[in-house]
Parts: sequence; C-alpha cells; structure tokens
Amino acid sequence: MYHGYTGTILRINLTDRRVSKEPLDLSLAEKFVGGRGLTSYLLYREMDPAVDALSPENKLMFGTGPLTATGAVAASRYVVVCKAPLTGTIACSNSGGFFGPEMKFAGYDVIIFEGKADKPVYIWIEDDKVEIRSAEKLMGLTPEETEDAVRAATSQLAKVACIGPAGEKLSLLAGVVNDRQRLAARSGVGAVMGSKNLKAVAVLGTGSICLADPEGFWLAALDVLKKIVNDPVSFGSFRAYGTANLVNLINEMGAYPTRNFLEEVFEGAPATSGEAIAERILLKNRACFACPIACTRVSEVKDGPYSGRGEGPEYETTWSFGAMCGVSNLDAVAKANFLCRDYGIDSMSAGATVACAMELYEKGYVPQSDIGFPLRFGDADAMIRAGRALRPPRMFHGREET
Repeated sequence: MYHGYTGTILRINLTDRRVSKEPLDLSLAEKFVGGRGLTSYLLYREMDPAVDALSPENKLMFGTGPLTATGAVAASRYVVVCKAPLTGTIACSNSGGFFGPEMKFAGYDVIIFEGKADKPVYIWIEDDKVEIRSAEKLMGLTPEETEDAVRAATSQLAKVACIGPAGEKLSLLAGVVNDRQRLAARSGVGAVMGSKNLKAVAVLGTGSICLADPEGFWLAALDVLKKIVNDPVSFGSFRAYGTANLVNLINEMGAYPTRNFLEEVFEGAPATSGEAIAERILLKNRACFACPIACTRVSEVKDGPYSGRGEGPEYETTWSFGAMCGVSNLDAVAKANFLCRDYGIDSMSAGATVACAMELYEKGYVPQSDIGFPLRFGDADAMIRAGRALRPPRMFHGREET
C-alpha cells in the first residue's frame, strides 16, 4: 500500500508514441523524498550526463511529492527536472497552482517524457487514459491561449502545463507554464520541452490519495493551518502584499540587488514594493491548491504605454526588472512581468540579463551601435525595449509579427 504516493510512474516516449506505466519503487521514494529528490535520482540513473540538453536523449520529468494533493497546507507544488540547457547541470524548476495535485489525482507520481515527436504534440491524460494529440494549431500561442485551446479540446476542468513561443524557439530563458501564468521558470526547462516538440500536457484526475493515518494527518494539518492563520507574516503581510512584501524589508537590511548588484540599497524600492502593488494595481488575490495565504497577485495597469493584466509581479520580478535595472516605475516593472508570462520566459533571468546589458553599456563594453538605442540604468522605456528583444518573434499563420 502506498501512503502519500499513487504508486505509478507514467512514461511517454514521444519518438515512437509509446505509453507505459510502471510501479513506483517505494524504497527509492523513501530514500529520495519529494518530487525533487525522486526525479533527480531517476534522471541520474537513467540518462548519460554527457548528452546534449536539447537532444532527444535528454529526459524531461514532472514530479510530485508525498504531500502533494493530500490537502496538506501549502503543499501544491510540482517540479520539472531535466538536464539544464542553461547550465549543463540538473535542472529542478518548480511551480505551484493546481497542476501538481491534478497529476496525483490522475494517478501519477512522476511523468517521464523521452525522445522527440516528429511534429508538435500535446498530451491528454484523463486518469488511466493517455493520448498523444497534434499540437500544430497551437504553435505560436501564448500560455493562456494554449490553455484555453487545450481545455476546449479536452475538458474545461483540465489542468494544463505548456510552453509559450520562447520554449518553442528553444530560448534558454524559457520555462514551463501551468495554470495560465504560474512558471516552473529556471534553467531553461521550457526549451527542453520545446526541443521535444511537446507543446502542452493536460491532466484531469478523479482519484484520491491514501493516507496511513487520516485522523492524525488531519489533526496535524489543522494545527499547521492554525499556526499559519495566526502568524502576522504568512497570513498577514504575505496575504496582504504577496511575496513583494519583502521588498522594503530586504532593502532596509541593505541586501536588495540593485543596478546589476553594483549596489545593495535601491532608493526606488518603496515605489515597486508589495505595498505599492496593493495600492496601485492590485485587482485580487489568488491562491494555490490547499493554501490559505493566497499570496499570488492578480494585477492590472489600466492605461498608458505599460498597460496590461496578469499575475504578479512577485518579489523576484520586482528586483530583476526594478532595482537591478534601476527602474522605480511600477507600471513598467509590471509590464515586463506580463510580457514574460505571455512568452513563457523566466522573469528573473530576463531582468538580470537586461541589467547586465545596462552595466556593459554604461561602462562602454557594448556600444550603442550594437544595441540600437541607449540602455542606461533607470530608463524604463529602454528596459521594456531590451526585454522585448529577449523574446522570440511570434508567428501568425507562418509569418512573423512585426
């Protein structure tokens, strides 16, 4: 009997379109606890570390932990593991939302993708049923557009993880996007998914997780819930201001990465803080599965050159496109965040890349003729323009957008 686990690994070979299921080795799950531990070990055991990260020989794994989908408080995350094209080491990106729990409800602790499809495909998983379907009509779509199209073709209740245009074009900054705007972002995992011609994975499950001691588990979960609700930080500031509530705190500590880490205190921090987000652009909170904190921000810049709507910005994005670039314009930081979500790009790596380019420009290592425009710290318009240059062109019926 598996407790906390479903007991099944789903393996999908995209080259020969073969689907197989195998039992989870519980001794391995106990030795390598959690989605990260188990999938990292499986990758180490199954794959030659010398393979090209963007070749069919790389394996892409979605993994969950023993608490995922149990109802344990704030235990909603899943991991995306592969050889990282950005670093050459083991990538382990993770994301919250609802996709991870849905994997478990469908009956799978780990999904392993092998090989490469000859044409773009997406996977439709409904409990025991697994289908490989054409995704050619989905190419070029943003993650939100992809999710809408996949759910229309499968079920409106399905949870979807996909790549945007950045992953399709094998950008090393590309992540895997689930639940419309949640990103497993780091190390280029979206590029690995794109290299396999895998556009999306949709999951719908009707199962449940077996607990060894249901009464003891729920008493412990209730105790954790009470502690969270009564905590002034987790249920107070994080719920009120999201992860960006850390901006002012860390800035006052003198540890806020500023102007490509040339400085540690940013004079514009209050203007891009969680408090400023709540006051100026916040529409509502959004929570992940079984989490009372609801730290996710749904925000909107209603007008002007930076208008847009989406989730965030999170703490990491406020420093990457804010302080790291010397930009204190909250609307511009939010716009950069929205653009990264549309194209499935890691906002931390993207902002840090722009900040590095700003330092190189200001020190004269990169001339304006190479960039095409001045790129100085604090220039919000230049930051957005440089950020747009990081994303690949979007295709419409075989032609590039202008």
